[in-house]
Amino acid sequence: MFALADCNNFYASCHRLFEPQYNSVPVVVLSNNDGCVIARSNEAKACGIAMGAPFFKIREEIAKHNIAVFSSHYTLYGDISARVMTNLARFTPDVEVYSIDECFLGLSGFDNLSAYGKEIRDTVINNTGIPISIGIAPTKVLAKVANKTSKKNNGVMVLESAEQIAAALEHYPVEDLWGVGRQFAHKLIKGGIETAAQFRALPVDWVQAHMTIVGVRMWRELWGESCIPLKTVLDPKKGMCTSRAFGKLTTDYNQLKEATSSYAARLASKLRKEKLCATVLSVKLLTNKFVDQKLQAYPSISIPLEHPINNTVDLINTALWGLKKIYLRGYQYQKVEVNATGLIPESEVQLNIFNEFKGVKHDKVSKVLDKLNMHYGAGTLRMAGEGLKQKWTMKREFLKPCYTTNWNDIIKVK
Repeated sequence: MFALADCNNFYASCHRLFEPQYNSVPVVVLSNNDGCVIARSNEAKACGIAMGAPFFKIREEIAKHNIAVFSSHYTLYGDISARVMTNLARFTPDVEVYSIDECFLGLSGFDNLSAYGKEIRDTVINNTGIPISIGIAPTKVLAKVANKTSKKNNGVMVLESAEQIAAALEHYPVEDLWGVGRQFAHKLIKGGIETAAQFRALPVDWVQAHMTIVGVRMWRELWGESCIPLKTVLDPKKGMCTSRAFGKLTTDYNQLKEATSSYAARLASKLRKEKLCATVLSVKLLTNKFVDQKLQAYPSISIPLEHPINNTVDLINTALWGLKKIYLRGYQYQKVEVNATGLIPESEVQLNIFNEFKGVKHDKVSKVLDKLNMHYGAGTLRMAGEGLKQKWTMKREFLKPCYTTNWNDIIKVK
């Protein structure tokens, strides 16, 4: 048996956790640069606010319904997510963190699953303050179905018997099935297959012919045959990227250098945290595709590294060299991307017989950077090339404090 624990309206719930005055108020969370809606509370959904709606188009609706608006705060979300996942891991040794707000649990061998699911839910809510829903079923796909159904059933739903599964699938929209993308959904609905029960009733040969092995796996899971195991060990990462859109378009080369340095430094920190080294570094500039099409440019470069590295100094120098090679004058740039690919574990790095590695000192500097920033807070010490007054940073008009990750922002009780 599998359980899927899903945090309800996670981003909005994180903000409500520290500002409970918004518990019954419509809430929306905006994407980077306050661009569009990426999360809504149930009250905001009832007001007709669509997911992905551009913020500038819904300002009147927000004022009309008195909707609370928050800029995205991924540092806060990541910390609260870790607390939720830690609590969930208390209930079973088999845990797969599927996303920032979803987690699969292996519950094979457990009895009275309905009561156990309620205990899991109550514990997480009491310990973290984040509301969650629990769906329990024989397969992952059915656990997804149970989880969505649970939101209308006091937060816990168990699909154990054939009758319970059939009843849940009877009116379940086929486009909401885990694994049915937009193209498959369009094909199925066009053919008169509108519910999960109708999809399950199709011959397996038809499913394989029209939806490949992915569709067959999903079809078998709907019949209670587990085909998608828990991933208790994460797959090794093949690449990492740091990228943010600027607060406003820029043609200033110095601002691009600062942004590239900052992103390369952040990328280096992420690599060291994962104990990985990069063998290829890529830099890409992007203009705004929604403005004059004559002023579009997406120059990029991939740079093979002489030696696998993850230190800040060498990655910044390499990224700046790449930026200089691809920079085109006269364009207004919206974003810079810095990618590390060809990742290998630190423990498997081999020396190059033809080139002496000169980055040992830089490795030591990076370790000092990590220790100081871990002790005093991220960004306390950084490279001079990242700039002091970063005019290119994201627009975050509705940003709230770092309640759990910054000593200065911790709530004080008098």
